[in-house]
Amino acid sequence: MLEISHVSKTFNKGTITEKKALTDISLKLEDGDFVTVIGGNGAGKSTLLNLIAGVHICDSGKIVLDGKDITYMPEYKRAKYLGRVFQDPMVGTAANMEIEENLAMAYRRGKNRTLAWGIKNKERTLYKEKLALLDLGLEDRMKSKVGLLSGGQRQALTLLMSTLQKPDLLLLDEHTAALDPKTAAKVLELTEQFVKKDNLTAFMVTHNMRHAIQYGNRLIMMMKGQIIYDVRGEEKKNLKVEELLEKFGAAGELNDRMVLGS
Repeated sequence: MLEISHVSKTFNKGTITEKKALTDISLKLEDGDFVTVIGGNGAGKSTLLNLIAGVHICDSGKIVLDGKDITYMPEYKRAKYLGRVFQDPMVGTAANMEIEENLAMAYRRGKNRTLAWGIKNKERTLYKEKLALLDLGLEDRMKSKVGLLSGGQRQALTLLMSTLQKPDLLLLDEHTAALDPKTAAKVLELTEQFVKKDNLTAFMVTHNMRHAIQYGNRLIMMMKGQIIYDVRGEEKKNLKVEELLEKFGAAGELNDRMVLGS
């Protein structure tokens, strides 16, 4: 589903603030893989995700998504192939629009726009059914402005929007980092539910080692712009947080956020 070949990225090249974010990264995701990505600050996790999303363009290498070369494809053109949930719950939705209007925008992702009347009753029925899956009571508030929702409700809505039209790849950029533990657990539970239900291919960046082990079928550890550990299946299931902490500690990459988040 996704093949990244020898990708490198350096920011501010040739200046005093030059930063090598990624160095010769190669990675292949199979259809249905749910990959969790961990690493310290500056490891390259978010840069890799942003290269896939098209926010940045790689200096060298190639990115192929479901057989399509998207290496230099503009971000707006990639949008119809990707679903994305951001770290900030306020980013993924339009606060001044109603819940059903936000869902309608997501439902039309990648489709041709027409001058037909906005939201049909058949669509409303679909949105109500989908919102009921969140178990947050939003199916009875479809006319409410999204700006009135809590951060957790908005993040759950963003997750629903990102999967409403099955994406080739779902990108999750520390999407529970800004939530309280109880709400984060709910959003992660929904994430796993949606990924399994539609057999989505997902790429989840996280600082939380426990979450990285608990969710998905594959775990990748990044450090200084490179992948240093890649584990899947039973080996991943049997991993312990202490083992990951030891790996980071041995490389001198352990920090307070990672310890507290584990």
